[in-house]
Amino acid sequence: MAGLDPVISLRNNQMRGSSPRMTCNRANSRKMHFFTHDTATIAYEVWGDGRPVLLIHGFASTGRVNWVDTGWVRSLNQAGFQAITFDNRGHGKSSKFYDPKFYSAALMADDAYRLIQHLGHDHLAIMGYSMGARIAALLAIDHAQHVTAAVFSGLAANMIRGIDDVEPIARALEADSLDAVSGETARAFRSFAEQTGSDLKALAACMRSARQTISKEELQLIRVPVLVAAGSEDLTAGPVEPLVAAIPGAKGVILPGRNHMNAVGDRLHKESVVAFLDAVQ
Repeated sequence: MAGLDPVISLRNNQMRGSSPRMTCNRANSRKMHFFTHDTATIAYEVWGDGRPVLLIHGFASTGRVNWVDTGWVRSLNQAGFQAITFDNRGHGKSSKFYDPKFYSAALMADDAYRLIQHLGHDHLAIMGYSMGARIAALLAIDHAQHVTAAVFSGLAANMIRGIDDVEPIARALEADSLDAVSGETARAFRSFAEQTGSDLKALAACMRSARQTISKEELQLIRVPVLVAAGSEDLTAGPVEPLVAAIPGAKGVILPGRNHMNAVGDRLHKESVVAFLDAVQ
């Protein structure tokens, strides 16, 4: 599509020394807060001062696991941004539901929007990883007046195309134990959910909810600066280029050699996002 910035593919030697298990200085942690709207109670934390960035985590993760333990909060704080993390419904310390109808992308995006309202922000930047990227995209489409910039990470072409059958993953989450689960992908999801101390039944319901795709026509409605980032080996996200091409003026970053799990805390990932946010805000 004419007028789009090219996708940036950076060399492996620019990311040496990255640490996907990097942890945030716990001295910077804040007390967990809660707010309730309709039937959902959402847990959130606010870290540091500066230009606010709302961070939306991925499936089976939490605000802390996705953004604090991987060093994102520290990196954003050091760059002069305030980081706002929260637990999506069904995750962490937020409300749990056991019916898939309570986990539509629209409902989860509304939770994020209500948090923005609760905190009194007229506008702010948003960033989502994987499932969180889909939620962020809906925010950028439906509440553009409150979004100054958006980062979609860990979900690229498959935001448009959709992902494979999720039922094996849902069944894996409901299994009696990890030993009863077969299949590499299903076992990986179950193992990660156990590591994060998740409510497995709630996650199974979330996984079975309608995995909403977002059409190219809808993405063309986005009028804020957008950065798309994903690992070159991330089959869950899909290629970066098709999503960049679908969003007017979007930029893209490919993280060489990274997959869906280890792209999260990648150093190049953080550096690219901070540079993008600095440039557009």
